[in-house]
Amino acid sequence: MSELFDAVDALVASRAKLPPPAERKRLRAAHGLTIDEVATALKVRRATVSGWESGKTEPRPPERDAYARLLDKLAELYPADAAAAPVQDAAVPATFTAAPAPAEARTLSTGQASEAADMTAPENTQTPAPNAAAPAAAPRPARTTRTSSTSRRPGAKKAAPAGTPAGTDPRFENGPLAVVDVKDGQVLAYCTGGLVLDVPAKSIPALVDWTLREAKLGQPKLAGPGKDADPLLVLTEAALKRYGLPVTLTEEERLAGRLPEGHKVVKQLTRAEWKLTKRGFGPWARIYRPATGSERACVQLCIPSWHALDTRHWGEAGQLPPAELARVLGVYASRVMTPRGSTAVTGLELMTALHPPTRASEPDETGKRHSEHNPGSLGKDAIDPMNWPPCEVPDGHPVLKDLPRFHVRGPGEKLFEEAYDWARPMTDAECTLRHLVGIDVNMAFAAGANGLTVGLGEATHVKAPVFDPKLPGSWLVDLSHVDLSRVKVGKEWVELDGSLLPSPFTPKGERPEGPAWYATPTVAYAVELGYEVRPLEAWVRYENGRYLDGWYKRLRDAFLATMADLGVDADLAPADFLAAMDGYKQRDPELAIVVAAIKATVKGGLGKLRERPRGEGWRPGEPWRALSRPTWRPDIRAAVISRTRINLHRKIVKHAAFTGQYPIAILSDCVVYASAGPSPLDFLPYRDGTPLPGGFKLGINPGLVKWEGTQSVLWGEEVRERFDAPELNLARYIKDGTVTDVDNGE
Repeated sequence: MSELFDAVDALVASRAKLPPPAERKRLRAAHGLTIDEVATALKVRRATVSGWESGKTEPRPPERDAYARLLDKLAELYPADAAAAPVQDAAVPATFTAAPAPAEARTLSTGQASEAADMTAPENTQTPAPNAAAPAAAPRPARTTRTSSTSRRPGAKKAAPAGTPAGTDPRFENGPLAVVDVKDGQVLAYCTGGLVLDVPAKSIPALVDWTLREAKLGQPKLAGPGKDADPLLVLTEAALKRYGLPVTLTEEERLAGRLPEGHKVVKQLTRAEWKLTKRGFGPWARIYRPATGSERACVQLCIPSWHALDTRHWGEAGQLPPAELARVLGVYASRVMTPRGSTAVTGLELMTALHPPTRASEPDETGKRHSEHNPGSLGKDAIDPMNWPPCEVPDGHPVLKDLPRFHVRGPGEKLFEEAYDWARPMTDAECTLRHLVGIDVNMAFAAGANGLTVGLGEATHVKAPVFDPKLPGSWLVDLSHVDLSRVKVGKEWVELDGSLLPSPFTPKGERPEGPAWYATPTVAYAVELGYEVRPLEAWVRYENGRYLDGWYKRLRDAFLATMADLGVDADLAPADFLAAMDGYKQRDPELAIVVAAIKATVKGGLGKLRERPRGEGWRPGEPWRALSRPTWRPDIRAAVISRTRINLHRKIVKHAAFTGQYPIAILSDCVVYASAGPSPLDFLPYRDGTPLPGGFKLGINPGLVKWEGTQSVLWGEEVRERFDAPELNLARYIKDGTVTDVDNGE
């Protein structure tokens, strides 16, 4: 009889009454629940809950009964406001409404584009007017009683307090971005959180105008004196066709990075008095009108089919369906910032967003405020190219224009702080072990930036200075006397086999042969190892600060939050951490894309600090475009890389002093050791779950290490013998063991 009762209960549950999709979302948000939390409780995918809230899908047993019970409980706690009834007055512009249950009317309408936007549409447009032939939508409850305004842009409203989370600012209630697609003849904008908007615009100028007036897209500023992020529109191939844009660029357009000035869409924008930045209409186009007062009028476009989303950093994101792509970019935007271009560009823009160059002054005697330098920032003006220290700039820089044409600068003329690329032959004892195990430092360069004091202004040249480890700069000093066979570890001198260790002072691990230029962290490490240093000269920066701290924390938090979503928490025990990392990308491939993009933002942003010429007819000795940026700061990049390399060497030395084990190969942030077992736990010195203080520690936090890969010692010896390269860098191939060509150091 109980089985019959269970069957009856299941039958009743299969018809459990559910509120409309908009109400489902309201109830969840009212209780402060995230979609991920609901999905975890119901044991379904995040996209499933998102589909229920957008009306795309309906829950089925057994989840339907549990979902209905959750909503019933929330409805008791948060009853619907009687005032939030559907808008009935047809004369009032349509509200942002939740997706209806009927499939043919599941999108959200934001009303017609403004009259000014309609006027920008070309007369010969072949696409039908939006909503003209669309079936009548079924009556549906409004998400809010407040109507959208077609006469006032979001930017004109009062600014929210700095740090307001995206989604809570009413100006940006639909999120930071939207993926624009065409389905069944209707243009749709897929926003974050499963929201879908009708797009009435019939041309690119109209689309820009609609975005600023109606879409309620954007993101609050990250710092007090900063600026709100402009809305981002991602155009799918179907959207490109609808708006008269090519699906792919020609080879000539690809090399130029833009459409030609005579393209019809560029002409439409010109007629509508919209402007493009110097980059023109390319994969990351910015369309704007000059700001009037505090009001900004700017929209950015991202075009994946024009290779806006580099597969090296975004994986297959550009091939995702619109809703999934909106989720990937939305998570990145909420945790890092709205993408402003490549991950490298965004990494650099994040620095500026967290440290805006100017701020408003205190009121003067007339009560008026003025723009002034924001302390702790790099300012609004770039350093004059001719004021750069010659040792800090790359070849071809204007300050080096008087050098002979084919002159090659050596260590005594050029600061060369780069990541490790070092390897050595294995010892006889190491060859008796079975495995080569690679460990990789998480977010190594981000960790190197954490707490680092860097220069903010121009450098001052000093002859025969006394070294100051707290003073950022570049120092010409001879470190060839530092002997790694006897160094200080902490306060004690220890004896090591220096022949098995790389020098901490050169990227190739070679011992320096005389005076060379080094960044402050490198020279400070020589002192830490117990050796005296006497710089011959230096370029130091007395105006300095921890400029990258906020940048590091933002990216660290983004990385840790996304890895936690993938099941890898920051407080796992070593064995549990290794288990959690096994196959973590397959748990949610979309979030795995976000992780890769965050990592690329770190490396790319730092690399952008020393951006080289990019064609444009540049000749050695002439300035190039990047030099005009305040954020062209090769000295900061050098300091971060120096500290990252030193941090790694410090761990290697402590590990060697405690265990007698030495690395076989190092590539950037990956270190390979010979081991009796295949796991990092087989050679890392843990005692009762506690790692060696100051040594390698397994974990997901930046600066801690993860398992990179394991191969056999026989594999390593066979590869080196096959290529006749006894010092082939095995760290480059340790992950999957695939070696396609001789290691060339690139």
